[in-house]
Amino acid sequence: MNKLRVGLVGYGLGGRVFHAPLLIGAGFEVAAILTNSPERIASAKTDVPSAAIVATMQELLALELDLVVISSANQVHAEQALKSIGAGVATVIDKPVGRNLPETKAILAAAESAGVKASAFFNRRWDSDALTVKRIIRERCLGPIHRYESRFERYKPEIASFGWRDQSDQESGGGWLLDIQTHLVAGALDLFGPAEVAFAAMRNVRGASDDDVIIVLHHLMGVDSYLTASAVSGFTGPRVRLSARGGTVVIDELDPQEEMLKRGEIPHGGEWNSPTQSTAKLYRGDNESFEVVPAENGNYVEFYLQVRNALTSDAPMPVSHKDALEVARLIDIAREISLR
Repeated sequence: MNKLRVGLVGYGLGGRVFHAPLLIGAGFEVAAILTNSPERIASAKTDVPSAAIVATMQELLALELDLVVISSANQVHAEQALKSIGAGVATVIDKPVGRNLPETKAILAAAESAGVKASAFFNRRWDSDALTVKRIIRERCLGPIHRYESRFERYKPEIASFGWRDQSDQESGGGWLLDIQTHLVAGALDLFGPAEVAFAAMRNVRGASDDDVIIVLHHLMGVDSYLTASAVSGFTGPRVRLSARGGTVVIDELDPQEEMLKRGEIPHGGEWNSPTQSTAKLYRGDNESFEVVPAENGNYVEFYLQVRNALTSDAPMPVSHKDALEVARLIDIAREISLR
C-alpha cells in the first residue's frame, strides 16, 4: 500500500519538531517542505532527504499530494490554507487556525464548500495529563468535579532576538493568547464541554506582545477552568490541578513527548517505544501525603493516525470544525473583555 504524500508548510519548531516526525510515525511520506530560510532548508535536507524543498505554495501544490500541513507564521495561515483547500487537498492547520473568529470561519467554510477535509492541530488533547483527566472524568471516581486548572508557565524575562510569536503584535498573530492559550482553551473544552468566558486578563510584561494571560471558563456542566499562560513566571505551578469532592489530582509536569521529539525520536508504527506518562497524585487535605493515580501514556501521533483514517475512509478528522470555531470564539471574547 502506497504511503499518503504530505506537503509540509514551514520548518521551524512546529514543522521540524512536531509535524514531520509525527507524520512519519503515523506512516505518511513527507514528500515536500516549503521554507525559504537557508538554515531550515539545510535542516530539512538533513532530516528528510527524500523531500522536495520548495519556495512557494504554487510549487508545493503542483506536486501530487494527499495532505497539506500548515505550520507557518499565524499571519499567513489563512492565505496558505485557502490555497491548499482551493486546490482540493486535505489540510491540517496548526493552532490557531486563524488569527480571529472571522478568519477561522473563512478557512473552515471554504473547506466545507469545497468538500475538502480540514482539521486544527490540537495535539495537546493527546498529552498524558489530558488523557488521564479524561479517564478520571469517565470513571467518576472523585465525585463531582468543580475546578480544573491548567497552565503553561515559563520564565523568559528577556525577549529572544528570534521567534515571531514573541515579537509580533496581536494583529500579526503573535502573543501568548493566540499561541499558548489556544492549547489551554481547546483542552478545557475537550474535557468539560461548552463554556463561556467568565474572566480574562492579559499583560504585556516584556514590551513586545501579550506574555501573561489568564482566562477563566465557566462550563455548562458546572466546572470552572482556570487557564494560565505566562512567559514571566519565576515559580511555575503544576501543569494540571483537578479538584473534586473526592480530592485533588495534581500533575506537576508535562509528559516527555516534546523532549523526545526535540531529541529526534520518532514514534514509529504509531506509538512510542518507551513510557510517556506524567505522574498523577491524589491529595485529600494533607499536602504531604498522596496516592499515585494510574496515568495514561501520551501519544501525539494518534492525531495523525486519525487523519490517515479520515483520508482513507469516511471517518471524521480528529478535530471538528465546531471545536475549532468554538476555541476561536472564546479567544476573541477573552481578548475583548480583558482588563488589561
